Amino acid sequence: MYDDKKFNSIIGMIDAFAPKSNKEGMQFSNMKDYITPFIQVEEGENLEEIWNYYVERYYERNKKINIVKIGQNQQNIELATDSGSSWKIYERKLIQQKWTSESINTIRESSKEILSYSNDDRQIIEKQVVDTNSIESFVESFSKEYFSWQQSQDSQTSRNERLKNYLTENLQQLNTEMVRSDIPTSSIVNSFQVWSVTQNNENVYDVLFSVGQQITEGENKKNIISTYTVTVYVDEAGNMVIIKNPTINSKPQKSNYEPVLSDSDGTVDAVTTEEINSFLDTFFKLYPTATEKELSYYVSNQALDVVNKDYVFVELVNPVYTQTDNQMTVTVTVKYLDKETKVTQLSQFELTLQKNENWKIIKNI
Repeated sequence: MYDDKKFNSIIGMIDAFAPKSNKEGMQFSNMKDYITPFIQVEEGENLEEIWNYYVERYYERNKKINIVKIGQNQQNIELATDSGSSWKIYERKLIQQKWTSESINTIRESSKEILSYSNDDRQIIEKQVVDTNSIESFVESFSKEYFSWQQSQDSQTSRNERLKNYLTENLQQLNTEMVRSDIPTSSIVNSFQVWSVTQNNENVYDVLFSVGQQITEGENKKNIISTYTVTVYVDEAGNMVIIKNPTINSKPQKSNYEPVLSDSDGTVDAVTTEEINSFLDTFFKLYPTATEKELSYYVSNQALDVVNKDYVFVELVNPVYTQTDNQMTVTVTVKYLDKETKVTQLSQFELTLQKNENWKIIKNI
């Protein structure tokens, strides 16, 4: 109906403010005092009709987008693929239209997406992070109570009381006879590990974990490790409750994946190879104890940090060199002797080197 390129400033404003509002709040009658000083239309064009058209299209297009929340310190991002989605492109257009820096900053800070406005089929960038530390801590505290027990009636009664802090009433009743009054064993939890936290819906999380127990029966003691899934409900205030009993499961197993080992491709001649070997020998002898100033003679762009370890350099193991233009990629294992622990320490690096007057490490890949 309308030319998107012609009305990209309108589309941009809607994209910026709609995530903070709702469809009714975005109608022209509620926004006109804010938008009319910034947006001009040609004679004969109706700003209200144009604005409401693009608002309607925004909500029609985005009602089908699913926002996925995932585990600790992880992000789920869908990137727009059209070339018009760059914030910088949009920012330059706003500057050309004489928007103030304060107004531009308001749009940038309030926006939940990097604006794109030239493609009807664009995807919205959404990014949400769920911190699952508290969920993991809750399940760990619960597991230490649930998987520990003693044979005396008093200790069993006390255990059941403590479990009320974690279980729904239904699960409390279900678990009253988990530890029988005549049970011949006692248990102490001696290890706990979370493997994953998976969100089922907005408030429900499945936690896959392993718990280690020392089981005592008479004079005999043995250690066992078992894996379970438990389901946790988290309310809006962050309070939690176990809504599904620990259910037997299996822990992740070792993958069969093996990375393909790289080989030198012949782009580096023998003289250059010897030169780089000498540079890396010198650098890695210095590196464990090097100060920031000392590193600056060998490293640019803060490619490597100060480590301050008492290591003795032994040798470079299987260095592989490939050259692209005036840069060199080095894949190498560096063998050290750790003077504190007395073990051999093998560190693997993939570095980019560049030579101006001398070789320097410019990137740690």
